Amino acid sequence: MRQAVVLAGGFGRRLHPLTQDRPKAMVDVCGTPILRHQIDWFAECGVEHVVISAGHLAAVIIDYLRLRKLPLRVRVVVEEKVLGRGGGLKRAAGELPRPDEPWLAAYGDIWTHFSIPDMYAHHRRHGLMATVALTRPPGPRAGVACNEQGRVTALRAAQPPHPRVNAGIYVFTPDVVGLLPDQGDHAPTALAHLIRTEQLMGYPVDVPWWAINTVQDLNDLERALTGLPSDRPARGAPSV
Repeated sequence: MRQAVVLAGGFGRRLHPLTQDRPKAMVDVCGTPILRHQIDWFAECGVEHVVISAGHLAAVIIDYLRLRKLPLRVRVVVEEKVLGRGGGLKRAAGELPRPDEPWLAAYGDIWTHFSIPDMYAHHRRHGLMATVALTRPPGPRAGVACNEQGRVTALRAAQPPHPRVNAGIYVFTPDVVGLLPDQGDHAPTALAHLIRTEQLMGYPVDVPWWAINTVQDLNDLERALTGLPSDRPARGAPSV
């Protein structure tokens, strides 16, 4: 897996005031932006090229990356208008250096660390168009349903509660780009099509994982990384 796309255009309204002067992906976790955590993780796993889909306060991302020595090649694609997650993925995927190869996609507010090569091997072994990482939430909630073969049948199954949720990290084949909308979200379009055609495989991961949607999420993550106990009761996983 040599190339990746990161969706980093979020406004991060629930992270105010931390996002008043920076996009969500640039909020610091233990002094380092979420996006840099992701870049370092990708590089450790053999990714060579990342295309970042930016929008809100994109100049903060561009300036940060321009001034740092990075472990891989990075290109920033700036949305002139809000494209949504699906549109952002499609436009950024169009800038990947190897359009005929599979690519990793990640939401820019995710902190985790697992073997991307292992996920890619799982993807290749099953031979479907897409694979999504599935994580265990801290508390019971509606989550992802899979059939006996591990193919995803619903990303937000209401009943009964399922033990895993969408981790916001995917492996896509090149053909998925054609399923993505020019503007709008990928969940009711590309992902819905992949589920209907039984082309979305789940990949269970059992490692620490956070979607950083609120200041409390950030506080919980930093306390976990520094070995401090959480200052609130166990919670359900944030939406992704």
